Amino acid sequence: MGRSLWAAPVVLCAALTLAACGDMNRFQTAAPAVSPVKPARTVAQTPAAEREHERILASYGGTYGDAKLEALITKTVDRLVAASDRPDQAYKVTILNSGAVNAFALPTGQLYVTRGLIALASDTSELSSVLSHEMAHVLAKHASIREDQARQAAVVTRVVTDMSNDPDLTALALAKTKLTMASFSRAQEFEADGIGVGISARAHFDPYGAARFLTSMERNAELKAGKTSIDPRAQDFLSSHPATPERIQNAQNTARQYVSPEGGERDRETYLTAVDNIVYGEDPSEGFVRGRRFLHPKLGFTFAAPENFTLDNTAQAVIGVREGGSQAMRFDVVRVPAEQTLGDYLNSGWMDNVDKSSTEDLTINGFPAASASAHGDQWQFKVYALRFGSDVYRFIFAARQKNTESERNARETVNSFRRLTLEEIQAARPLRIKVITVQPGDTVESLSHRMAGVDRPTERFRILNGLDARAQVKVRDLVKIVVD
Repeated sequence: MGRSLWAAPVVLCAALTLAACGDMNRFQTAAPAVSPVKPARTVAQTPAAEREHERILASYGGTYGDAKLEALITKTVDRLVAASDRPDQAYKVTILNSGAVNAFALPTGQLYVTRGLIALASDTSELSSVLSHEMAHVLAKHASIREDQARQAAVVTRVVTDMSNDPDLTALALAKTKLTMASFSRAQEFEADGIGVGISARAHFDPYGAARFLTSMERNAELKAGKTSIDPRAQDFLSSHPATPERIQNAQNTARQYVSPEGGERDRETYLTAVDNIVYGEDPSEGFVRGRRFLHPKLGFTFAAPENFTLDNTAQAVIGVREGGSQAMRFDVVRVPAEQTLGDYLNSGWMDNVDKSSTEDLTINGFPAASASAHGDQWQFKVYALRFGSDVYRFIFAARQKNTESERNARETVNSFRRLTLEEIQAARPLRIKVITVQPGDTVESLSHRMAGVDRPTERFRILNGLDARAQVKVRDLVKIVVD
């Protein structure tokens, strides 16, 4: 459904005593078969790296195909490799079809960068700072160390999942181990920053791009935090590459060793030309959130969360949290044999402490459904299963205290589940970045009003274009806006 690295929802999952929350393969529509960026060198493949590669693609919606971006990245990587201490080291860059702002590397030299990160960067020097940072992790063998940590985390996950009666264990394994990419240590991050800035500088990119982009990512994370998200950084670069004022200052200090603040190539115009028309945010074909509503055009359904809920579309489920955290909800898809009734499924043991006497068969907007109640030490639950075509969808509502409001929220949300109309499906276009030229009379405020489908458009416009709170646009500048 979504393609984000997902940390905090696992805590909710554990609170629900759901060691595994269903197999999501049916929910994730297949990504188009697009080849990743291919440099001339060949990255040595190992079985472990291949498995990891497939897991990453599954979590991030596959590859994102864009010839202009692929050409830009290939050219940038080739420059960086030639300027590094190991020009013989091969790298293979894959653009991931995710709106998350993330990048990471495998020990073999496979590098990953999301289209969300590409959309946030403002010039080639900022992109080069990310790529050289990840190359530095490979050169310093940090990625190998992190792989060892992930293997250790996998053991912990097996212990947790072995406690569950649910046979579908893939979701938690994805969420809790490999795809969190096991954070680097502070020392490793500083080392990778230093190496990366040096590589970018020697490749004649503006070495201050690293400090600028770290600042943009920090501001982007703060903007997400303002949405009362479950864990605003869980899916992004800052979850596994924590940015601090010290890191930004360190990147600036390192850059000063190479060139003056005005020196180095930013290559802004070329970069923005390549970024023009890139998909921004969630890809509607994989399901997306608009306000309190979740829509999945390809599968043909929608539902609305209750008032005061924030929805997050993650790799394993749609997660909703009420402002203040007293209520939460989870929506996912599960495997239920056609011959098994939905009531029997709810009582089949995948969830502890289900009150079997509360089980009720229902019809919701013409779809067969069933509901049941359950309880835990700190949460009270209302669970619904609904059969839509050949799939069964599951709503799990959790409340600190069971009351009239929590019961109503659960009931109204489930009752809002319906088929999308043909018009709604046809209207579900992705948001895109459009690069425009600032005209006389244009201001940050007027340009931000042209943004579509985003919250807090003025702040988002500033962040997308690397403008601080006081900066103004200049006539003939190229800027990014979000359009539908």
